[in-house]
Amino acid sequence: MASHRRLADVTERDQPGGRAPAALRVAALLLAVEAAGLFLLGAVDLVKVATGSPRSTTYALIAAALVIATGAVLLLLARAVLQRRPWAYSPVIVLQLLALPVGFSLAVQAGQWRYGGPVLGLAVGELAALAASTVRRGVR
Repeated sequence: MASHRRLADVTERDQPGGRAPAALRVAALLLAVEAAGLFLLGAVDLVKVATGSPRSTTYALIAAALVIATGAVLLLLARAVLQRRPWAYSPVIVLQLLALPVGFSLAVQAGQWRYGGPVLGLAVGELAALAASTVRRGVR
């Protein structure tokens, strides 16, 4: 009987298959959008290498590979955040804190709002979603 009561006291967030809080799902979605943007940017770089003549093909390919690899890492982090893996939050927060000055520099200082705006928006959105109290309570 005592074990039956303990099972009844288990909350949805304690269950392995339980649904993540909405703010956590938003953070994972924004990470996935950011990853998709990086995949697209890497693909565009590869197309430009194939159709043009970059100053250095090697450097252009390395840059495209790094952009695509970063997108893959963000996609893995999105999955880990959605699964509430505590280790995933620190790299996401650090990457978004690094994205803030990049987005600001692009948008405000360089006047390239079409590039800097999404970088800033995604970074602020992900940081706000991860700072939500429901997310902090859901991670152990």
